[in-house]
Amino acid sequence: MTTTDPAGHAGGPPPGCPAHASAPSEQAARAAMPATAVEPTALYSAAFAADPAAVYAELRRQGSAGFVELSPGVPASLVIGYEAALAVLRDPESFPRDPRRWQQTMPPDCPVLPMMQHRRSAVFNDGDVHTRLRVAVSDSLDRIDPTTLRQYVERSADTLIDDFADRGRADLLAEYARLLPILVFNQLLDCPPQLSASLVRCLAAIFEGGAEAAEANGELGRCMLELITLRQREPGNDLLSWLIAHPTRLDTQELMDQLTMLLAGGIEPVQNLIANALRLLLSDARFAGDLSGGSLPVDDALVEILWTDPPLANFGPAYPTRNVSLPDGTVLPAGRPVVVSYAAANLDPSLASDRGTGNRAHLAWSAGPHACPGQSQARIIASLAIEKVLDRLPDVELALAEDELRWRPGPFQRALTALPVRFPPVAVPEDPGGPLPPSPLTPTDGGTGGRRATTAGVPSDGPAPTAERQAAPADGRPSRPRWMAALTRWWRGQ
Repeated sequence: MTTTDPAGHAGGPPPGCPAHASAPSEQAARAAMPATAVEPTALYSAAFAADPAAVYAELRRQGSAGFVELSPGVPASLVIGYEAALAVLRDPESFPRDPRRWQQTMPPDCPVLPMMQHRRSAVFNDGDVHTRLRVAVSDSLDRIDPTTLRQYVERSADTLIDDFADRGRADLLAEYARLLPILVFNQLLDCPPQLSASLVRCLAAIFEGGAEAAEANGELGRCMLELITLRQREPGNDLLSWLIAHPTRLDTQELMDQLTMLLAGGIEPVQNLIANALRLLLSDARFAGDLSGGSLPVDDALVEILWTDPPLANFGPAYPTRNVSLPDGTVLPAGRPVVVSYAAANLDPSLASDRGTGNRAHLAWSAGPHACPGQSQARIIASLAIEKVLDRLPDVELALAEDELRWRPGPFQRALTALPVRFPPVAVPEDPGGPLPPSPLTPTDGGTGGRRATTAGVPSDGPAPTAERQAAPADGRPSRPRWMAALTRWWRGQ
């Protein structure tokens, strides 16, 4: 049982809750450790944002985990070794995810609290509670038809590229990568455009862990509640409606927190994955000969970025209740959050010979029982988004030198501030407008006369798509609704 704040966010446990008893303090954790002169390394600094690999290399002097600060006054142990990261991620008994004892020691306006506070989602729970919540999320994600998802991505990508293709220049982060996941999730959730934009702005502030994070967290809760209330009143054939109808019967707070998890994992990291992979493709000479030759190395670039610059660099917070020794003898003290650096673990020098092309043993999607349940959908969105840019803007190139690109500060994400490019202007076909696309995301049975497939015993009662509704315009590009262009103009303040 948890209490909630007025915005509906899970807060501390009520008096007498066993999870609240005997919360170890950071002072006690330090007292239990050998005397050391090591000061924490700030993961919120400009130096870390500019060159995290150098910071990780310095932290390795401390062993397979280093002493860091996530924001001023918020210490943590950052796991930076690959084998150590696997040991933490695969051992929820020693590294439980419930942060409630720790968060009682944090002020309510702590900048990283919105990313780390307890929510009734699969991320912050273990055991049977985690299993129940994760089943609801995984079953709902599994109902997304990959073909329809691809149509959503292509339609959204064309809408965005049309806005700048005839200009000959663009910021592929602000005008494309940042907006595309919004448009896709807008369709997956059947979310009102203005509400989806508010949700994304809140999530961006929370990921950065800055001064606006606490206020954004409250606004996020209000937006979530509005969307859930709307969908409970008007259920449809969309991702949120499937969550609501799932046999686990999630309550409103659980729905809010699962939705927060889905959006947090499906928008901010995916936009950064798209931008980071485009940066690699446009700046690395290894790919230069392939971009205009018809053999687009998008998969290779994505795998490399997931190894070297994963969009969610540091997360998977755990809260050990006792001192735990890692395989190399590094001690993680009780009372101090443990954060896994997927980026640093991927860069572990012991793996130097194992990171070849096609090796997907990276930790960008985490590992163990809390591994990302939506990685398949994320790969589809990112790969198609990149292919669209290279297909429609075949001579695109960076508008400045790679070392002039800047990175957003923050302890969790690996995110550019901008990705300016230039290219020969491309004529834009007239917007076909057209009817709203079919919303059913579940594939048809194929042999049952149009009956819908089911997952986890939940029938899909949406209408089967018809040939007329699926028809593409004469130029072969997917039809897209006019609200997409309106949303992008509204987002840009036009």
